[in-house]
Amino acid sequence: MKDNISTSSEQEDYSESHPHHHHSTGIKNITIAFFLNFTFTIIELVGGLITNSVAILSDAVHDLGDSIALALAWYFEKISNRMPNKKFTYGYKRFSLLGAVINSVILIIGSSVVIFESVRRMVNPQEVHAKGMLLLAVLGIVVNGIAVLRTRKGKGINEKVISLHLLEDVLGWGAVLVVSIVMLFVHLPILDPILSVAISLWVLYNVYKNLKKTLTVILQGTPSEMNLNEIKVKIQQIPHVRSLHDLHVWSLDSLYNVASLHVVINTEEQFPIILKETKGKIKELMKNEGIEHITVEFETEQEECISCDKLN
Repeated sequence: MKDNISTSSEQEDYSESHPHHHHSTGIKNITIAFFLNFTFTIIELVGGLITNSVAILSDAVHDLGDSIALALAWYFEKISNRMPNKKFTYGYKRFSLLGAVINSVILIIGSSVVIFESVRRMVNPQEVHAKGMLLLAVLGIVVNGIAVLRTRKGKGINEKVISLHLLEDVLGWGAVLVVSIVMLFVHLPILDPILSVAISLWVLYNVYKNLKKTLTVILQGTPSEMNLNEIKVKIQQIPHVRSLHDLHVWSLDSLYNVASLHVVINTEEQFPIILKETKGKIKELMKNEGIEHITVEFETEQEECISCDKLN
């Protein structure tokens, strides 16, 4: 006997959305953060050219990436409540991965150009306007600080991730502030390209981490926080479960996890009752493991699994 089931959590995800108040507040906070960040990015680009500082230009590239990330976050916040349809049966969650890849490519290209220019300036250091750098650094700390305060109050995932990203910007501007103060008293123009390379390498390191995680999700890798062996052991401890196979766990967007598995149960007289109880316990167990969407196929010990793979 086979019975394909989907847990009730699936139906809840298809039919329910986040409260309208939190949804609209999240969009508002992200919108404010975007306009603050994008406006300041333009100021940075102009200020970097005026002060002749590649450190400021490198941070402008970083902030441009942040602006794109904020714009994408705003867009995906807007469409996050769209219902699944015939074309996208899992909904629109995975579109955020496309935004992450686009953002990463932009940051890689921009940071590489800045590093090339910085290395060139290390060989032939150029004078920079330290007072202008200091003023931009203070302004950068204030603007990004306001954006952090706006987004950190939100309850949505988008807002929390963006808030952390903007907090990193505040720390980066803190470094620019320190270097500009030093150059007010000590003539060391080479500090500017050195700081620029440091900022760019730090940005590229974070891009690498994010891109690695994104590609793992795109390739349907098992979420790093999931221990399949532990999940198997827990399921096999459920009464009436003889064994299980074809356990697959993946993620749609690194937050919404999906699983499918085959469970072999014993055949006793009260089979419908056993099936219902086992189904409920598996559903509860998987939900506690952070898996939202679950598909279970039940089999008896006498059946031969035609669709089984050889990985489990």
